[in-house]
Amino acid sequence: MTKQNDLTVDGELVRALAALLEETGLSEIEYAQGDRRIRVVRNAPAAPAVTVSMPPPATAAGGAAVAETELAGAIKSPMVGTAYLAPQPGAQHFVNVGDQVREGQPLLVIEAMKVMNQIHAPHAGRVTEILVADGTPVEFGQILMVLE
Repeated sequence: MTKQNDLTVDGELVRALAALLEETGLSEIEYAQGDRRIRVVRNAPAAPAVTVSMPPPATAAGGAAVAETELAGAIKSPMVGTAYLAPQPGAQHFVNVGDQVREGQPLLVIEAMKVMNQIHAPHAGRVTEILVADGTPVEFGQILMVLE
């Protein structure tokens, strides 16, 4: 006769899952087999911020590069992903250089982990620069466009 509420834990499996967390940089992982589940969560303190100096991106039109410190109305990427300037392929762009935008208006979409995230205007203004091309990868904190 087997116990239905057997609470024994496979220590080797837990150690293997913990090693997988460390190897992949994930913060948690869950493993299920039948009705038994094992969830391993790592509550590591946040890593200190590291500043990496990179050359500033060129404008979409191929003009001169713009230093990030010079951009007062910079719209920065809140995540790593792929930037799309239109809601779907072949559609008209959300905004173009010279367009007036209102606060909350969609400016572009960033796809991250198969989720489309709209980036909205934080304030009303005029689009003076678009610093990313459609379908290009973007990094966290990268300047995407400038509102005046």
